[in-house]
Amino acid sequence: MKPVIDRSAVDESRYERHGGFPKVSRAKIGPNFGPFVEAMRTLQDLAVSVDAPDDVFGDALAQAEQLIATLEPYRAPELQGPAGRAVELPGRGSLLLLPWRVLEAGPDGIAMTGEFRRFHLGGNGAAHGGVLPLLFDDLLGMIVHYAGRPISRTAYLHVNYRKITPLETPLTVRGRVDRIEGRKTFITAELVDEQGNVLADCEGLMVQLLPWQP
Repeated sequence: MKPVIDRSAVDESRYERHGGFPKVSRAKIGPNFGPFVEAMRTLQDLAVSVDAPDDVFGDALAQAEQLIATLEPYRAPELQGPAGRAVELPGRGSLLLLPWRVLEAGPDGIAMTGEFRRFHLGGNGAAHGGVLPLLFDDLLGMIVHYAGRPISRTAYLHVNYRKITPLETPLTVRGRVDRIEGRKTFITAELVDEQGNVLADCEGLMVQLLPWQP
């Protein structure tokens, strides 16, 4: 399903007015980059879940070293490679970010859907508590952007863990601007399952960067 995006509040010129934060441009990707990232995500899942004979790990090591040798000559600085800038891909094509998809985004908030994978296991079938703040923090930055607020960084992020967050289960995260006080943007968000149960919620503060702050 195509996401519903409202960019009416977005002010692209704020990058030029800020001065300390580089302008991030959308990456132009070919047909192989998306499947490559998904394959790497599956490889992460397997790396933390397989129970194989040592010779199998040896074979996998040799193939991993070959893959490293293939990619190493193309190592690039920040904002040059497509990872993190391929906005049409889950997690913007970054292995760090959770591979969730935007359902709707605009001045009134953002909704995303996705699952926590085996790679995100904390224990006993639950997502690791540390990956929930990562999901919320990425959401906060997007909310600031679509609300038309100046470029900001996270000042604090408080997460309340209400229920166990399961793996490999469709979930939805929603957030919106709660209030604005000068350079401060206060945001609230919640993570829910398909039955509407709140698994976690958060409140965060994003603070507008000053011209000299990176």
